[in-house]
Formats: sequence, C-alpha cells, structure tokens
Amino acid sequence: MTKKILVVDDEYYMHRLMQHHLLRAGYSMVTARNGREALEKAAGEAPDLVIMDVMMAEMDGLTALKQLKETKATSEIPVIMITASAHFVTRQESESSGAAGFFTKPFSPTQLLLEIKRLLPEPVAP
Repeated sequence: MTKKILVVDDEYYMHRLMQHHLLRAGYSMVTARNGREALEKAAGEAPDLVIMDVMMAEMDGLTALKQLKETKATSEIPVIMITASAHFVTRQESESSGAAGFFTKPFSPTQLLLEIKRLLPEPVAP
C-alpha cells in the first residue's frame, strides 16, 4: 500500500520539489500551506508521515507540531521538521515537542528520503 505524506510549507517551490522526489520514490502526497491547514489535513487525510516547515504564516510549524502530538488521532504520526534557520534552539524545541527528524534548508533530498524510509519501513512479508 502506498504511504501518504503530508507536506506543509508556505513556499510553492517546496511543494514542487517534494512532489518530484516523493512521487518518484513511490509515495503519495497531500499538501498544506500553513500549520492550521496542516491540522485539518492530518485529521482528514490520515497521512503516514508529515514533513513541515517551521516558519509559516497563520500558524507556525512548531505550534502545529505540538497540537498534532497532543491530539489522540494524530499523536502517533511521525513529523519531520524543516527550516531555513539553523538555530540550535529551533532544533531542540522541535525534538522536545515530538519531531522524529529535523532538516535545515537547503537539505539533501536523498538524505530526506533515507529518513522517510527509516520512519516508514516497508512491511516484511510473512
């Protein structure tokens, strides 16, 4: 079964970049433009993983991450945070809020796909 990934970023080019790499790797993708939209999509679409930017308008990624982790229906979804800020405190806050991974822009799409595969391993046949 195809794994569904929710990509949350307010930059159109990031949606296109992620679409290119995720679809080629065999994942399906849903998008959101801010944290508030991410919470709605996570509840309605039940993604297997979320990739979310930290800095966005309306609701930032850290606030959305905390709410995802506090909500029973979405608390187990792994979240990878991405940011243009290489600030140590941002990484620390992301991890303490429940992020499963953290990348700083620019990042290697290959490294991101490796992290996704680590978090969403293929089921082993019986």
